[in-house]
Amino acid sequence: MWEEYRLHQRNFWIFDLDGTLTISAHDFEYIRGKLGLEADAPILEALNAMPEDQAAPLWESLNQMEEYFAGKATLMHGAVEFLQRLRARGAQLAILTRNTMPVVEKTLLACGLNHFFPHEQILDRDSCKPKPSPDGICHLLDYWQADADDTVMVGDYLYDLQAGRGAGVTTIHLDRQGDFAWPEVADICIREFAEIEALVG
Repeated sequence: MWEEYRLHQRNFWIFDLDGTLTISAHDFEYIRGKLGLEADAPILEALNAMPEDQAAPLWESLNQMEEYFAGKATLMHGAVEFLQRLRARGAQLAILTRNTMPVVEKTLLACGLNHFFPHEQILDRDSCKPKPSPDGICHLLDYWQADADDTVMVGDYLYDLQAGRGAGVTTIHLDRQGDFAWPEVADICIREFAEIEALVG
């Protein structure tokens, strides 16, 4: 069904972390409540819009909550097998996340994924303008000297897909529930990695 995307020929793969490679324990409703934000407010953007003196203690609180939830993350079904298959054929692997690097490192360690991703190929929210901006993907393309049509962005949320679409790469939406709410920015929609494992070569 998705043969036209030539996934077996794509050599550069960028993954979101929470909800994609891992099953996130983050309770965003709780986090927003603790930070005094409106329901469904984009957390990073809301804090960035505040005066610095108002935002500073909230950033500290957010970092503490994210580190707490990071230790409770679990591995997404099929993620290890999928990454192993990609690495076996020499694909480059990266992470692009709206988390901080300490949270990313704690999450990867908790889920046993840390050996798949070189440090310089992990971009957190302080490394580039956060998703939905395509800046992080463009940075990785420059770092790899890769073409957009040889690159894939995999994520579970709108911002991942918008970032991928903005950078001109193929987008894969992983949604365990199968709702696939954003078809306009998703090239491929899957409920689990096993659906495309055979297609990556």
